[in-house]
Amino acid sequence: MFDWITAVISAIGALGVGLMMLLENVFPPIPSEIVMPLAGFLVARGEMSLTLTLLAGTAGAVAGAALWYWIGLRIGAERLKRLARRHGRWLTLTPADVERAQGWFDRHGAAAVAFGRLIPGVRTLISVPAGIAGMGWGRFLAYSTGGSLAWNCVLLGAGYVLESQYERVAGWLNPISTAVVVGLAGWYLWRVWSYDAGEEGERPG
Repeated sequence: MFDWITAVISAIGALGVGLMMLLENVFPPIPSEIVMPLAGFLVARGEMSLTLTLLAGTAGAVAGAALWYWIGLRIGAERLKRLARRHGRWLTLTPADVERAQGWFDRHGAAAVAFGRLIPGVRTLISVPAGIAGMGWGRFLAYSTGGSLAWNCVLLGAGYVLESQYERVAGWLNPISTAVVVGLAGWYLWRVWSYDAGEEGERPG
């Protein structure tokens, strides 16, 4: 996969960076921790524009996040509640959980979206609850763009500074990404095991 990413970016430049970042947000095994540092290395060599590369990478990331937001929006809270009643154990959700999550997202959704874009393994997932909770498109776009831009600046800058050693960025971040994924899997299994069907009643209005 690494050779393919390198070939695409080398062939079409900043457009390739944007395409890879779009795919990274739709298909997480393509890691931004490789894409953006590689782009930074090519910028340092004078093969690509710093501004154009940063804008393309951020636009691709936000486009991928928007797709997941739209999926969450299409599902919606009411449909999710119905699914929770029928498949609550495997979703690890009750209708009351959905309502509580909506309330939490109303209060903290902006920060969750912005900071979620900085966390490997979470940046793709965070867009779905934003859509389900009905977060306004303008707010979602602003905070998702801000978080993506900040993360891309870090990765691009690391590749620019490290140049030919840009692959070390992925080496540093891969253990974090793995830990997040393992933690999420463990949390899910614990939720399935400890699921209490007696909590399925919805919270009083």
